[in-house]
Amino acid sequence: MDYATFVDTVTQRSGLPREKAEAVIHATLGTLAERITRGEADDLASELPKQLKESLVSPTPEAEAFGLEEFVNRVSTRAEVSPESAREGAAAVLSTVRDAVSGGEFRHVMSQLPNEFEELVHMPA
Repeated sequence: MDYATFVDTVTQRSGLPREKAEAVIHATLGTLAERITRGEADDLASELPKQLKESLVSPTPEAEAFGLEEFVNRVSTRAEVSPESAREGAAAVLSTVRDAVSGGEFRHVMSQLPNEFEELVHMPA
């Protein structure tokens, strides 16, 4: 999946204007990079469009331990959107990541997240 298709898909699934959808994409991936190990973030980045790779640079090799609410709060702050828009946007981003990468890679990412993230991935978008 190329970058334009990725952004278009997130825009459609989230209902956000394109510029806000792009902000939410980068905020979600940046927050995800903090929540998973650096190696897993690098693996994920290798399967996504090059314009998304920079957002997946993990600040530390270890994953930070935080739950879904903190994840949504960080996305909301970074993208400058409401928590509700951040939750819907993050769901759209993660479901688009699921469609854009191999099933095995997506399972590896999800295996590093608490079970509560499953609900976000399976939210109707």
